[in-house]
Amino acid sequence: MAARLREIRLDSGLSARDVAAACGWHESKCSRMQGGRQAVADSDIKAWCVACGATEQIVAELVSMNRQLDSAYVEWRRMQQGGLKRLQDAVIPLWEQTSNFRIYEPGVVPGFFQTQGYAGALLTRIADFFSIPDDADNAALARVGRERLLHAGDRRFAVVIEESVLRTNIGDSEIMAGQLGHLLNVMALPSVSFGIVPFSVFRTIWPVEGFWILDGMQVVMETVSAKITVRQTGELDLYRRTFSELSSMAVRGEEARRLITAAIAAL
Repeated sequence: MAARLREIRLDSGLSARDVAAACGWHESKCSRMQGGRQAVADSDIKAWCVACGATEQIVAELVSMNRQLDSAYVEWRRMQQGGLKRLQDAVIPLWEQTSNFRIYEPGVVPGFFQTQGYAGALLTRIADFFSIPDDADNAALARVGRERLLHAGDRRFAVVIEESVLRTNIGDSEIMAGQLGHLLNVMALPSVSFGIVPFSVFRTIWPVEGFWILDGMQVVMETVSAKITVRQTGELDLYRRTFSELSSMAVRGEEARRLITAAIAAL
């Protein structure tokens, strides 16, 4: 948003001082807005665009973009207030409405494919880290319940994980053995394409943040502090390209099974 506002100002030939004067602001407000250091209200966008002579179409696009950005970034603290089980239940309607999943995870097994033991161990650590009430057992049951979507309807799941996921111990060896054995079963489902990027591959793209592309219409990702939803066309294209590149490096079928069985043997 900040870069777009600056671009509109430069195209108009106005200085930041000119825009501030036209809008009745202090010049420092313009500097903060185009530097991305201040939250921008719809009214600020409209005033900026009027001062710069931007078209009504540009105004409408920027206001729409601003509202999407505002709703796209949701802090975990807000989402976790109702507990981990409620958080798991909250995403079910979106998953049920989605037919085509493209999932990349560099660090953990994707939720659809987690066993109850693995999910419980992971969610317990999340509850402890964020100092929230530990309802991990109920939350794990809710998370495992999502697996029904692998078998229901005409959904497709294209999944790519890093080999490091197989070697990252969430819980004890028994939990990991059960989880890795479960992967051997679910990767054989007709609705699932399951790829693993091996340690030994020549990388054409580095490991990136985990992300889920839902029906090609939005991308959902989770950071340490927030859940982020991306709907902007340019960013969607970038994530599609990224998934395609990661997918091209992944092994599948018997090669993927060998990586999983080797990880089990190493426990």
